[in-house]
Amino acid sequence: MSNFLDYAQDGHIVTLTMNDPERRNPLTGNTAVPEFLAAIDRIHADHTVRAVILTGAGPGFSSGGNVRDMGRYAEMPPMDLRREYRLGIQKLPQALFNLEVPVIAAVNGHAIGAGLDLACMCDIRVAAEEARFAESFVKLGIIPGDGGAWLLPRIIGLSRATELTLTGATIDARQAAEWNLVSRVVPRDELMPTARALADQIAANPPHAVRLAKRLLREALHSRLDTLLEMSAAFQVMAHQTADHREAVAAFIDKRAPVFQG
Repeated sequence: MSNFLDYAQDGHIVTLTMNDPERRNPLTGNTAVPEFLAAIDRIHADHTVRAVILTGAGPGFSSGGNVRDMGRYAEMPPMDLRREYRLGIQKLPQALFNLEVPVIAAVNGHAIGAGLDLACMCDIRVAAEEARFAESFVKLGIIPGDGGAWLLPRIIGLSRATELTLTGATIDARQAAEWNLVSRVVPRDELMPTARALADQIAANPPHAVRLAKRLLREALHSRLDTLLEMSAAFQVMAHQTADHREAVAAFIDKRAPVFQG
């Protein structure tokens, strides 16, 4: 398996870097998906990880689907192609959705098609000033096959998501910030330090509380209020029983900095 995805850990933070800069880090026609799934499994197994940063090497974040590889799709038996989608790129949104620790997308350049959807699979997005975003599937006569039609409206609203999806238009980082697609826009040389500072800020909090809070936010996307409140009650019981909660209360009373062990 080629090394599409670089995995680096520094303290409690894992940085995943898509590393095919010459092709702008495509997500299909290569080993991207299995490498992502393996990295996510590795993070799940390592309880020292408290946050993840995802970025791309070179000038682009991700070009999405490999257009040069798409010619074969028209010749494939329909059920074989359906299986390839279900067991390939569609595994990625489910895996990132269910990852317990927060993922910050550091969008260093163009995020196009499935590349935009990949950024939307993350919990937080920060962008370099050079970043550009497009839900461009319609330009190729196809539709968002990787969950973009579910993800994008929940982030920027149905009207704007429909505009991007049906026009295939490209927006710049400033407009992405105005539309709440990204949280922050920074100069390119400040992108990774900004993402790292945000990850460190998250990692400084009790890790069990962070993981449970992320799960609640994810479940809230498709749950009724009464269902979410019931889940919140169960999660809160668990949170109150942790050593980190007791440490947080003791530190508050003692007027000292807490030390969280996870």
